[in-house]
Amino acid sequence: METPEQATEQFEAYRPLLLGLAYRLLGSMWDAEDVVQDAYLRWTGTDRADVREPRAFLITVVTRLALDQLRSARVTREAYTGPWLPEPVATGALGPLDTAELRDTVAYATVHLMERLSPPERAVFVLREAFDLPYDEIARILDTTASNCRQMHHRASRRVTSGRDKFALAEDDHAKLLASFLEAAQSGDLSGLTDLLAEDVIAWNDGGGKVRAALRPVVGRDHVVAFIAGLVARYPFGEARVVDANGAPALALAVDGIEQVVTISVQDGRIDGVYAVLNPEKLGHVGR
Repeated sequence: METPEQATEQFEAYRPLLLGLAYRLLGSMWDAEDVVQDAYLRWTGTDRADVREPRAFLITVVTRLALDQLRSARVTREAYTGPWLPEPVATGALGPLDTAELRDTVAYATVHLMERLSPPERAVFVLREAFDLPYDEIARILDTTASNCRQMHHRASRRVTSGRDKFALAEDDHAKLLASFLEAAQSGDLSGLTDLLAEDVIAWNDGGGKVRAALRPVVGRDHVVAFIAGLVARYPFGEARVVDANGAPALALAVDGIEQVVTISVQDGRIDGVYAVLNPEKLGHVGR
């Protein structure tokens, strides 16, 4: 008969994968950890003699728990002060990333874009794209039909990937572009900064009402350049360090004493998204 210690050991072998799944579904590692802990309690309270495939069982439990949490979280996020951005997370905490699809679905811009999806669409997209589950298996998890899952995946893929490069830049190229962005911003090189940005770039700032931050996205290259130039002119910048977050280099720095993590997304070699997370409640899972 299986001992409690053996049950825990078996669960712990899947914990990194389950955390990565829950984070993709929720955009918050704090919430993901809660969901995975709830799944652990269900696992230890289940007659595991009836569980033929532990991985499939645990993916099902975590997906369903995360969907319940996501539905309630969406109401909270609609009342959030300013733009709501996902929590940046140290890459090493996001579970296995051995395929391009696993890496792409934790990329910061992708997790942010998944906020456009309904909870079921998000679940279908993640389970299909990241974990390559067949539609009939996804249908069983979501208690729907394979045909419906196929339609949801088509809609979700169109909304998340439309007009974007499917996969991120190589890490070295991403790091170089990020360094060039920081150097141009801090030196006040507005021409150089303009050259790095896509014409339709958007800068997002998430202070969550906890610290001072722009309450609306800054849209368009000229406006983003002016916004950054204003920050540099008005506030002292602390020394920036590179951290590995969501599968890519990001910047951790302080502006006027306010800690933040800045990530970028890239399209056709230019920066098309700048994401600054200033809410201190969202900075606890970033590599230091």
